[in-house]
Amino acid sequence: MQLVGMEIPGNPERVLTAREAGLVACRRCARVWPQGTVECGRCGTRLISRDPKSLQRVWGWWIAGVMAYIPANIYPMLETRTLLSKSSSTIVGGAIDLIEHGSVGIAIVILVASVLIPIGKFLSVAFLALSVRNPDMLPSRQRHGLYEIVEYIGRWSMIDVFVVAILASLVQLNVVASIHPGPASLTFALSVIFTMLSAQSFDSRLIWDRDSDRARAAA
Repeated sequence: MQLVGMEIPGNPERVLTAREAGLVACRRCARVWPQGTVECGRCGTRLISRDPKSLQRVWGWWIAGVMAYIPANIYPMLETRTLLSKSSSTIVGGAIDLIEHGSVGIAIVILVASVLIPIGKFLSVAFLALSVRNPDMLPSRQRHGLYEIVEYIGRWSMIDVFVVAILASLVQLNVVASIHPGPASLTFALSVIFTMLSAQSFDSRLIWDRDSDRARAAA
């Protein structure tokens, strides 16, 4: 975090950071307090300048998300039962069926939300965690922009679960036809939740620390 308008004497291009000014920001409400303040007076959140266990939680939730995502793509997401037959389909298999029935647009939405976005989130979160140790992988502003994107699009990965829930609630014709969520729906929902927790556990302030260290060394 930076204190806008506070320039370093003799170096007007560099902006004084909150940490250098002896301040710490609340990660929940963004209120700034003097360092040493234990609890945010506005929302009650515990204040800490840098979370030393941030990366541990990131990798813990990340691994749990990957482990849940594997069965989510192996087991059926949707089970359809009619009077004469019973069928089930995975995420990719259901998208292929939609394409064969002419619903290309819906299939693309499901593939993007249920395959491309989760995999992209896994790669992005892992990259951000690794870049803390190797900050030269990408400039800090671009890494922070990537973090904001991951935070924003994470919730949209749940669209496949919403589709299954809506179909299961609407199509219940007793013996004639019925639709039920498959075992993959639970593991997929857990995978999305775990990856969201992984992204939220990442302390984005770590992205800027190396820039501050280099600026102080140059000064």
